[in-house]
Amino acid sequence: MVLQQSFRDLDAAYRSFFDSLKGKRPKRGPPRFKSKRDTRQAIRFTANAGRKITPGRKLRLPKVGDVAVKWSRTMPSTPSTVTLIKDSAGRYFASFVVEAGGEEVLAPVTPKVGIDLGLGHFAVLSDGRKIDSPRFLRRAEKRLKKAQQKLSRKDKGSNNLNKARVTVTRAHARVGDARREFHHQLSMKFIRENCENR
Repeated sequence: MVLQQSFRDLDAAYRSFFDSLKGKRPKRGPPRFKSKRDTRQAIRFTANAGRKITPGRKLRLPKVGDVAVKWSRTMPSTPSTVTLIKDSAGRYFASFVVEAGGEEVLAPVTPKVGIDLGLGHFAVLSDGRKIDSPRFLRRAEKRLKKAQQKLSRKDKGSNNLNKARVTVTRAHARVGDARREFHHQLSMKFIRENCENR
C-alpha cells in the first residue's frame, strides 16, 4: 500500500508538470529526485491501508504492529491519512490528517503592543517590557563542540562515523526544538494578550 501511494504521488507530480506545459495550470517544474543530503524518510498510510488507533492508544501499522506513541494532543476526529517521518537524528514522528471542528475563538481585548526584535534582547515591547534571548545555541556549545571533535576523528566509511554523525545531529536537533518551542509559546502568549476578534 505504501509503495502504491508513492507511485500515485509520482504520477500526480508528472501529471501536474505536463498540465502546466499545456497551459492547463500554472507553470511548474519537473519532479525532482530526492537530495542525498536530505536524510529524512517518510511513508504515508491512507484510510484503506489497514492502520488504526487501538483502544490502548497505540498506533497499529500494517507489517509493523502496535507502536507506542507519545501523543501531543487528542484527536478531534478519525484521521484520514497517517504519515510516518524519520528525521536525520533517527527520531520518528507521526503526522495525522484530521478534520477539525471550529476554530478557537479568542475573547476581544483592547491593548495592542508593538514588538521590536533585536540582538541584545530577543524582543523589546512598546510598553517597555524586555524579553531576554534564551541563547540555546550558546548553552549547548560545549556539548556540540565535543560531539563535533569526536566526529572529525572517525575513519571515513566506518560504523563509528555514522554513530558520531547521529550524535551531532541529535545535539543540533535538541537546540532547534528548544528554539521552536520558545517561539511558539511566546507568539501564542502575544496573540492571547493583544489580538482582537474581527
